[in-house]
Amino acid sequence: MSEHRTVLAGLIGAGIQASRTPALHEREGDAQGFRYLYRLVDLDTLGVDSAALPDLLAAAERMGYTGLNITFPCKQAVIPLLHELSDEARGIGAVNTVVLRDGKRIGHNTDCLGFAEGFRRNLSDAPRERVVQLGAGGAGAAVAHALLSEGVGQLTIFEVDAARAQALADNLNAHFGGQRARVGHDLASAVAEADGLVNTTPVGMAKLPGAPLPLELLHPRLWVAEIIYFPLETELLRQARRLGCRTLDGGNMAVFQAVKAFELFSGVAANAERMLAHFAGM
Repeated sequence: MSEHRTVLAGLIGAGIQASRTPALHEREGDAQGFRYLYRLVDLDTLGVDSAALPDLLAAAERMGYTGLNITFPCKQAVIPLLHELSDEARGIGAVNTVVLRDGKRIGHNTDCLGFAEGFRRNLSDAPRERVVQLGAGGAGAAVAHALLSEGVGQLTIFEVDAARAQALADNLNAHFGGQRARVGHDLASAVAEADGLVNTTPVGMAKLPGAPLPLELLHPRLWVAEIIYFPLETELLRQARRLGCRTLDGGNMAVFQAVKAFELFSGVAANAERMLAHFAGM
């Protein structure tokens, strides 16, 4: 690997001080023998909101950033500020990775394949006729696409913003055909009938503790997946494991989306097994 290769990347989001992403990227760069700097751009620390995105993107370009990861609450707000979108980002309607190259901002979505890879590795034989998803934001849109790509028969989406849930269901049905996605109205009965449950809301994060649904709705026949990784064991996963449910923690999506983002930023393939080991060792 050329010692002249350098990557300067960052993560824009709110409340991201506990993110493991910088260490994940930097340690893989070290392992491959080149200079890789990854910075946090925390909206909470800066005292701004997603309205600051235009200024932040312009500043990153001026300072020679190679690319930016984008997280809550900016994955959809960033789209109008980009020059191009990958097919996946356009289909999902959310961006978590922006490559800055030759004066252009190109949006990608690595969350979808990140979740799908973790699902295939850990729940490949799990039943998936009926799945309940909590949340329909930027990460939720990516996860929903991954779930239908992985063969989920009926995905029922619950979201406090009914219009957002409907928009996601419409997007999925247009993309995948049929009526495999729908907006849920009765959470208790949907979970009772479900094979799997996926939380894509921020409820359960260290800064937003608690559970995204009444925990008494869980039952041992469910598999339960999280995309939160700080903490790695959320209240939802703890209770699911207590009941004997199969579970998928958020570390999988965090690592596998980072593997692809690393490649987009550096032009070099990442070693996924090494990055998994890095993550586990943190």
